[in-house]
Amino acid sequence: QVQLVESGGGLVQAGGSLRLSCAASGRTFSMGWFRQVPRKEREFVASISWSGGRTLYADSVKGRFTISRDNGKNTVYLQMNSLKPEDTAVYYCAAEVRSPSYNPALLASPNEYDYWGQGTQVTVSS
Repeated sequence: QVQLVESGGGLVQAGGSLRLSCAASGRTFSMGWFRQVPRKEREFVASISWSGGRTLYADSVKGRFTISRDNGKNTVYLQMNSLKPEDTAVYYCAAEVRSPSYNPALLASPNEYDYWGQGTQVTVSS
């Protein structure tokens, strides 16, 4: 059993930045960030391989968001720059613990993850 705890959300003006953190209680392999707004499905944001050497981003955040990890601290980060009002959502981190293989196509689906955090609210005002 792995617990994931997100932090770093909050209220920011458009154009501003936030950094989300997700601390895991145990070993994880691939990690991902998703976001969700009311009455919509959970949306893929970014994923990262176990080593941190490979990443994938949704087109909507490419060039603005950066996912990274520190395996020594069992923590994954999401640096969000140039934030837009449409980035407003609850952000969730997710962990895959079954295999060190990184398949970015599969990891864009929430079904590929084994554990989820509780979510952190990000609100971007215009």
